[in-house]
Amino acid sequence: MHWETLPGWIWAIYYTFLLITLGASIFSVLRKRMVLMSVVAIVICLSVPVVGFINSIGRGEGTDELEYLVSCLQEGSVWAVFILLGISFLFLWWFIFFSKVRDRAAG
Repeated sequence: MHWETLPGWIWAIYYTFLLITLGASIFSVLRKRMVLMSVVAIVICLSVPVVGFINSIGRGEGTDELEYLVSCLQEGSVWAVFILLGISFLFLWWFIFFSKVRDRAAG
């Protein structure tokens, strides 16, 4: 069997983003800044790849992970919505993290 997958550089960016977010979230919790959001970010960083992996096992031949995610989103799959909301939350977390860092540097 031959399965399609995304290029390695996309996986490298994805997992680097998750690892850096995980590290920054742990750092924020230890510094007692944005504690609740950071704990949620830690849980999302750990659960999104696991949920995505487990649910991508059942994808059909000829589709890569992103195509499968998009088709499951169109069908309204809960796991696909969870992944989309989780990644969106992590981007929001970074936006708030950088705004707070900028505010501390300015004032």
